Parts: sequence; structure tokens; C-alpha cells
Amino acid sequence: MSSPAGQAEGQQAPGGPAGPGATAGTAGTFARARAEGRAVLIGYLPAGFPSRQGCVDAYSAMVEAGVDIVEVGLPYSDPLMDGPTIQAAVDSSLSAGIRTKDVLATVRAVSAYGAPALVMSYWNPIERYGVEAFAADLATAGGAGAITPDLTIEEAGAWLTAARFHELDTVFLVAPSSPPARIDLVCRSCRGFVYAASTMGVTGARSAVGDRAQALVARTREHTDLPVAVGLGVSSGEQAAEVAAFADGVIVGSAFVRRLLDAPDERAGIRSVEDLAAELAAGVRSSRGAAGGGAPGGGAAGGHTGNEVVR
Repeated sequence: MSSPAGQAEGQQAPGGPAGPGATAGTAGTFARARAEGRAVLIGYLPAGFPSRQGCVDAYSAMVEAGVDIVEVGLPYSDPLMDGPTIQAAVDSSLSAGIRTKDVLATVRAVSAYGAPALVMSYWNPIERYGVEAFAADLATAGGAGAITPDLTIEEAGAWLTAARFHELDTVFLVAPSSPPARIDLVCRSCRGFVYAASTMGVTGARSAVGDRAQALVARTREHTDLPVAVGLGVSSGEQAAEVAAFADGVIVGSAFVRRLLDAPDERAGIRSVEDLAAELAAGVRSSRGAAGGGAPGGGAAGGHTGNEVVR
């Protein structure tokens, strides 16, 4: 299969065969969870944190404990939408020399565990790498797709073309402030699922999930049959169960990062991450999945949102 015409030429793709997530995307995972009467659990960590191998081991522990989809964060020097917890982890990764090629290597390693792996990245690193090159190398590494929170749909043409060509999911955000027309545009552009930010502001674990989350999910379902996953603030099994009662997916990031930051050493941190993953997995399984609309794996074409906020 030849590359789309007119795309940027980039770095050499990591060698070897594509991993299991390369063409499967996340649709099958959402479909299986829906058949089981539950929501999907999605877990995030920045690549290279707490170390190159420690990150891979932490992802392995998360998947073993019940995380269904993983987000591999691409460290970026100006993470304006991330809170202090994730910023601290990203700074650690950057100080260790983690770059885009290392993120792709992490995706390859994590894909071997059988859970779809999405890259969570600001747009600038992808654009610098080369849009077509990044899409091709992500697919080759076994990646299921990417979440690009600061890329607007109006500027996403090259990414949509490359991602569709390589059969990658393209996931964007809707927020409580998004008007109906914007939600519709976002949903028509997404592939895989729609990311609903449960509260306005930067990322970070909270004592309560935003009370507008359920309303946002309902508003989003008026425009799409794609699954809708909720992020921003989930940090406990109880909160995961609360969100799983009305959403198709529960996204957790800062709470996992905090477990690693607070641990006395890497091994203890990974055990703590595994414990939290098990608690969250029990939470999403304690509710009868997503209430109403949004058949998993719907397959709407296109991908990208007008991203007002990030996880």
C-alpha cells in the first residue's frame, strides 16, 4: 500500500511487524465491553515514566488488572492543558531523553499485551515528526490511533487523510462548553470513540466527577452512535462506577501518575498502579455499562474535534 500523495516524509518507522492494534482500533474493545454490560476502562501514562522499562511494566500491570485500552502519552515541553501531576511526570520523561521514536517503541511493546494502544499527543510533536510519517510509524508499531487534544478540526485535514489511510482511530474532545454545532462537527470527525471532558480546566484527579458529565454524554449521543468515554477527574473505583453508569468508557490518567510519583520506588509504584487498576476495573464492572445510545464500534468516518480542554 503506497502512501497518500503529498504527505510529509519523516523518520524511519520502527522495524518489525505491526502489533495487534494496528488495524483493529478500539471498536472491538468497546463492542466486547458492551456485550458484557459494562463500560471500557482506559488508562494513561506518559511514555518513559517512571523509566523506559518501568513505563512498559506499569502498562503491563494495568492491563493485567483490567485496563482495556491504554493511552501512551507523548511528552511535550509545553503541556498547557495538563495539571501539575502529569506535568511532573512529563518533565521526568523529557529529562530522561524520551522522544517521539521512544513513544512509538513503547506503543509497540504495550500492543503486545493485547490491549489497543492510543497515543495522546499535542499536535506540535506530530507535525514536527511529519504527519504521514507519524501515522505510518504508529500503525507499524501496532498503535490503534491517536488523541490530539489541541488540534482543531479546521486544521486537521492532513492528519485525517493520513490516519484514515493507515486505518487509525482519531479521537477528539467535546467539553461542557461545546455548542451543539461543534459537538456535531466533532462527532462526524471522530473514529473509535468521542472523548468527553467531564469538567472544564486542566487535568488532575478530583474528589468528585463534574456534575455536567452525564449531560454532556447525553448531548453527544444526540449526534453520534460512536462510544463516548469520559475523562478528567476519575480517581477511584466509586467514581469509575458512577461514570460507567452513563458512559461507554472511563478514562483515568492523573490518578495512575500520582501512584507512581508518591511511591518510594519504581517497583512499589507499579504495584500501586496495579492495585488502582483493579479497583477501577471493579468499578466499571459494578454498573450495567453505558446507559442508552452509543453502540460501541459504530464506525463513523473522519476524526478530530475542536478540542477545548484536555484530559
